Amino acid sequence: MEAITYQAMGEVQTRQIADPVPAADEVVVRVHASGICHTDIDILYGRYGESTFPLVPGHEYAGDVVVVGNDVTEFSVGDRVVIDPNFHCGKCRACNKGLTNLCDNLGAYGVTRNGGFAEFSAVQQDNLVAIGDMPFDIAALAEPVGCVLNGLGTVETATAQNALIFGAGPIGLLMALTLRAQGVSCIYMVDIEQSRLELAHSMGIKAIDAQSYELTQLRRSVDLVIDATGVPAVVERLIDYAANGGNVLVFGVCPPGAKIAVSPNEIFRRQIRIAGAHSLNHNIPAALNTIKAIGPEISKLISHRLPLEEVSSFLGKDPSNGKLKVQMMSA
Repeated sequence: MEAITYQAMGEVQTRQIADPVPAADEVVVRVHASGICHTDIDILYGRYGESTFPLVPGHEYAGDVVVVGNDVTEFSVGDRVVIDPNFHCGKCRACNKGLTNLCDNLGAYGVTRNGGFAEFSAVQQDNLVAIGDMPFDIAALAEPVGCVLNGLGTVETATAQNALIFGAGPIGLLMALTLRAQGVSCIYMVDIEQSRLELAHSMGIKAIDAQSYELTQLRRSVDLVIDATGVPAVVERLIDYAANGGNVLVFGVCPPGAKIAVSPNEIFRRQIRIAGAHSLNHNIPAALNTIKAIGPEISKLISHRLPLEEVSSFLGKDPSNGKLKVQMMSA
């Protein structure tokens, strides 16, 4: 089969590899949609996970079942599914607390096992979720939406009257649409790229240029402040915008080893809650329901639908500059 592979650190190839053969508890999925995440680029350059090569990347994917292993009972050939990429040991302290996304031995398709940038993928049946008649490209957004839901679960959203999100890329926009689906009506988005601000505005989100006076007016007035940029200098400023008793969510992936300076006295005196969030924690079913609640507008976040052979050119570099979610699509 044809697949995109990371042969070594920094080396991307599109090549022929052997078709996957399912183990007894696995199925083979024919991949119809697989999205690029910035994590895919971090894996390539050793900034996330084990970066063990060779590897077929891709952890945001959906398709239909074409082969089932001998012990598979929950799925049949022809079933339309999305992949929950994470797998965990079930024995460590984090797993015993229900924090499987923080497992000491956490693995994932597209990270530690071959993933979705291939014609076919062998997947354990426990990592599949049925999607019904949802289009494959939309279903492939369930993984990032699951990450969003996991992140929002670490902060107080029920009483939030407003939210401020730094970064109007795909994940920031998914965060905004999810918050709106949860009932937060006043959402501000900050970015430096005008096209992304225009898209946010078209979705009814209050778009703010990062250099504008309007942003300075929001200091100490926002119930939930979120970073979706992964830029340490942006993260350092988040508590400046949080209202007293407000919440700060560090959601973007900053470079390993990066440091920021914050005032512990200010966190104490203004009772600021600061939370982080990593990956997703069995959130795919809830993510599919959230996608349905958001509605057709979510499709605006997919800027490129490409055949497999064209996707490799988008890996190995920052997928910004007018691009949103880039997906590999097959018939």
